[in-house]
Amino acid sequence: MARKILVLGAGKSTSYLIDYFLDKASAQNLHLTIGDLHPSTISSNITQHPNCTVFKLDILEDGARKDAVNKADIVVSMLPARLHSKVAYDCISSRKHLVTASYVSDEIRTLDKEAKATGLVFMNEVGLDPGIDHMSAMEVIDRIHAAGGKMLLFESFTGGLVAPENDTNLWNYKFTWNPRNVVVAGQGGTAKFIQEGTYKYIPYHKLFRRTEFLDIQGYGTFEGYANRDSLWYREAYGLQDVLTLYRGTMRRVGFSRAWNMFVQLGMTDDGYHIEDSNGMSYRAFVNLFLPYSPTDSVELKLRHYLKIDQDDIMWEKLEELDLFSREKTISIENATPAQALQEILENSWTLGDDEKDMIVMYHKFGYELNGKKKQLDANMVVLGENRNHTAMAKTVGLPVAMATLNILDKKITTPGVQIPISKEIYEPILKELKTYGIQFNEFQVPYLGYNPDSVAS
Repeated sequence: MARKILVLGAGKSTSYLIDYFLDKASAQNLHLTIGDLHPSTISSNITQHPNCTVFKLDILEDGARKDAVNKADIVVSMLPARLHSKVAYDCISSRKHLVTASYVSDEIRTLDKEAKATGLVFMNEVGLDPGIDHMSAMEVIDRIHAAGGKMLLFESFTGGLVAPENDTNLWNYKFTWNPRNVVVAGQGGTAKFIQEGTYKYIPYHKLFRRTEFLDIQGYGTFEGYANRDSLWYREAYGLQDVLTLYRGTMRRVGFSRAWNMFVQLGMTDDGYHIEDSNGMSYRAFVNLFLPYSPTDSVELKLRHYLKIDQDDIMWEKLEELDLFSREKTISIENATPAQALQEILENSWTLGDDEKDMIVMYHKFGYELNGKKKQLDANMVVLGENRNHTAMAKTVGLPVAMATLNILDKKITTPGVQIPISKEIYEPILKELKTYGIQFNEFQVPYLGYNPDSVAS
């Protein structure tokens, strides 16, 4: 009898995940069932595969969802994070293993005791970031500890960017994953990290002016801004005594300064709705956030408000988005500022059919070994194939698929709600990822500690 894998959701991050399962279906005796709200959008190469069944599923229909889970041997949820808990409760009831790429929610964490009692593996955070970042970091940290070293510093940055050959706009950026997550990034809390033993906090309105600069061999200089909570990883990674712990997001240099203009204007706010937004011109949208003047133009008011000159590259970046157009309009009814901004940006930053994205990840490990301070830098660059088979889908989907098959094969057996930080999980997955060109280059460099000169004020 075929081993049954249920994949819930077939969005942008699932192309490599589905290909992986179907490529191995015959040899590994797998049958893949895909439940999605819009099955008509799924390629005929998938829907007509003899080892695959595709059906329409509204995840909010409890009966249909529970029935699908009950028929599977293992469930992969690629749904929006807020919906994982519904699936998780079904998996507990039906005694099925669960794999997701999302952060562990408080609700799913409460199921740990039941999962352990029934021998179920609830694997979370096993995509890219979170996922490959966990596994690659723990592989090095465990190696340092095994050699008798003491960790002093850990920094980690990840960026979903456009490939160099398709980097064709002044922002050096195009959407390669959920645009909404980009627009609201950093909101909902203060960024927290520790630097040389001192706690640091960056409020949202300052986040994009506090950047660290990073060099990736062969790809140039990038900048990183802090993620919301780096401190949680002390416990997860066993770094309770580390002096510096900083996790962030990577962009090309100059992006954060430009994005900060939207933050200061209030355009990234998702907390209220704009009356009469449908049909509003881009120019009128911009004017919502500027003082009234009977004589000054929108352009002049904006330059005064942001204190930028007409020959500043920041001004050119705004003009490139057609922000002052009277003809281009917003098509969303009662949009929040963030929703309206997202629509404007998607019209400029969407990848073309043959354009490629790029994933960049950078780790810095500072440690003491045999009385000497040392530093190891590690970085990974992955390029996509096209708009459908992106580097983002590859680096998210493949580790999810590998973890799923390893659980089915009983290579991962430790039960409970968990993330991929143990050797049982990360060693085989990192080894297999190398066969797909996903690997880190390591460089032993002089120990520099945390360099305050690299952080913009």
